[in-house]
Amino acid sequence: MAKILIVDDEKSIRNTLKEILEYEKYKVEEAEDGAKGYEMIMNNYYDVVLLDIKMPKMDGIEVLEKASAENPDTPFIMISGHGTLETAVECVKKGAYDYLQKPPDLNRLLITVRNALDKSNLITETKVLKRKVSKSRDIVGDSPAIKKILSTIERVAPTDARVLVTGENGTGKELVARWIHEKSNRAKGPLVELNCAAIPSELIESEMFGHEKGAFTSAIKQRIGKFEQANGGTLFLDEIGDMDLSAQAKVLRALQEGKITRVGGDKEIKVDVRVVAATNKDLLAEIDAKKFRMDLYHRLSVILLHVPSLNERKEDIPLLADRFVKEICEDYGMPIKKITPSAFEVLSQFDYTGNIRELRNIVERLVILSGEKITDEDVSNYVSNAVSAKSPKMLFDQFEKFQDFKEYMERMFIEDKLKKNSWNVSKTADILDIQRSHLYNKIEKYDLKRV
Repeated sequence: MAKILIVDDEKSIRNTLKEILEYEKYKVEEAEDGAKGYEMIMNNYYDVVLLDIKMPKMDGIEVLEKASAENPDTPFIMISGHGTLETAVECVKKGAYDYLQKPPDLNRLLITVRNALDKSNLITETKVLKRKVSKSRDIVGDSPAIKKILSTIERVAPTDARVLVTGENGTGKELVARWIHEKSNRAKGPLVELNCAAIPSELIESEMFGHEKGAFTSAIKQRIGKFEQANGGTLFLDEIGDMDLSAQAKVLRALQEGKITRVGGDKEIKVDVRVVAATNKDLLAEIDAKKFRMDLYHRLSVILLHVPSLNERKEDIPLLADRFVKEICEDYGMPIKKITPSAFEVLSQFDYTGNIRELRNIVERLVILSGEKITDEDVSNYVSNAVSAKSPKMLFDQFEKFQDFKEYMERMFIEDKLKKNSWNVSKTADILDIQRSHLYNKIEKYDLKRV
């Protein structure tokens, strides 16, 4: 059901519009002035906004300018009883979908709303299709570490310098590699990926360089390898630290000479390939352990680019979570949900061992299981226990007094046991080895309630 917001200081107009739209099975909310309307738009998602121009506290033009900057895909339909052609043109220039005069004609109003909804749906469908076709995503974040990465990509991408991207699993190394390709002079060429950890050691050479027919038992036809496929473009070697030493030697030769030879062949083939490699391992430690070639390391690491873990850039969590909510809701065809500030606060306290990938999974779970808004209570209910997810330092830093810390832990402990025992107080009291009356006192003290 489409959700529509009416922002108008005239109660009679709001009531009339609401009655008409609810009859057409739309869900309708109201705001009596511009300031209230702007606040509601910022805290909720609406499929269409009907916005009066002349209002107290904040006029419709100001609301339109501020709100459309934050919600560029939301259709705003302006309505006014004192409008002129110049006013209508100004509204459209500032981002309004359409302009109606008061009192609006019933048929014109409904047609305009339906058209606005159709446009909104088309925009959403286009975004979803583009995401499915292209694996590229924006690098989201405003932290100093992310700004440094973006700046480095801008400077490095136009060159042909090889780049070694390091970082933990789930930090977005593949995304960095994609943006290096997208912003390079090779962007029109192919971006070919090879996950070195996913290919058995006996097949890695064939995957990289290809093979001739009859080169080995199962080679029933000629195969073009990743280096040839990436000719004129970029080859992304993911998890390069997992490549065996024999294959490393052959990659080194290909990088030095710009030539490859297919398995079972004797013809040298020239390739023009830029290599971007990535790993979650400490390659210097791997070199010391004789598991990685030092000469290959120096060939790959002309530019070293380290992607920080999510725990090192917690200030980016609200931006990332908002982006994930919007994408997931669009993919599932759901109304876009808002995350409350208190929920952001709880999400920022977690220790993300799986980094951005883990955050996205958590957000997807919250989108599916929560109501219209994602609250701190939803995070507590649907994400693994907040206390266990925090690092000790993060937990200790919350409290100054021992008594406050002790009561916090006691509350969380008792609530957890009650949930695990389906709020059976007698059973929980027996497990905790305390009197039932004492447990009731604790439930009352901490205002614990069954959800």
